Amino acid sequence: MTSEQINLGDIRTRAELKEVFGGSLQGGIIPSTTTDNVLIYSDHDSGKDYGYQDGWLAEEDEKGPIFEYTGQGVEGNQTLKGFNGSVLNHAADDRTLRLFICVGYVNGKNGTKLHRYVGEFKVDDDEPFVRRQALDQNKDLRWVYVFRLRPVAEAEQLAEDFVSPALDDDIETVPAVPISDLPYFALQPAESTTGQATKPEKNTKKTVTRKASDAVEVTRREAELSDRFLAFLQAQGHTVDRFKIRVKGLTSTFWTDLYDATDNVLYELKGTSSRNAVRMAIGQLHDYRRHIPPTDAQLVVLLPERPVDDLAELVTSAGMALVYEDGDKFIGWPVG
Repeated sequence: MTSEQINLGDIRTRAELKEVFGGSLQGGIIPSTTTDNVLIYSDHDSGKDYGYQDGWLAEEDEKGPIFEYTGQGVEGNQTLKGFNGSVLNHAADDRTLRLFICVGYVNGKNGTKLHRYVGEFKVDDDEPFVRRQALDQNKDLRWVYVFRLRPVAEAEQLAEDFVSPALDDDIETVPAVPISDLPYFALQPAESTTGQATKPEKNTKKTVTRKASDAVEVTRREAELSDRFLAFLQAQGHTVDRFKIRVKGLTSTFWTDLYDATDNVLYELKGTSSRNAVRMAIGQLHDYRRHIPPTDAQLVVLLPERPVDDLAELVTSAGMALVYEDGDKFIGWPVG
């Protein structure tokens, strides 16, 4: 049996798939040592044990459908090393991502698992992953990486493989987790109506991966800026949170940046002071304010350096304030 004999929707055991693609019989992410593949196994039942759900998002963007897949690691904060790194860097390593979903067992619940072939994927170039909080095997909250996978060609989309839509708007508070303490430093870009207040993180031969690498670098710079500004606000005795937003009827999840509860100010951070970054920040702030509980929050764009005069005027013309970093100071704070 060869890989050409594996068609979309085909159901196989892990042992049968190993004969075709190599890899191992255990684990959710399997970089093969005998073929140019990274095998990804998803199980809807096991995800529920950890408070997350992998699957297709009902909302497609201009580039098409997205399958969200939570990275490997069942205890503590996940990192982008090891098997998770093999997903992020699959194109640079000239490897194909192949996704399989568990659909049952050969002989009952305790028998050998059966997996359905969903198709070939790649990580999204512009936003390869997001970070979310979920439970680990000890029921402790931790950060996980959720990869945003794009089908390379035709892929199987069954109703049972879609993420469940939010039933209601929701808000909850989650403790802060400092990103700078992670072994591999990287943060998610901001990502349904649930509005959930959370503590902020302190923060080829095939498809090229330069964009994915650039996305990681941008999120790293945003995380560092977030850490510094968070520390600054807390040093002033301010209470700082974030909001996790899920919109009723949708499957996507959005996270705001820092919310200063003391001054009722919502900040959107960007890793650069470019025109595209400023435009995006303005749009995100308008969108978020429709959903967060403090509807009268002051909106602020926070940048790593002062933008050109025209962009500074753009921010104020949108009814927002501008704060930017200058050495060890934050110019424009406190917000009037």
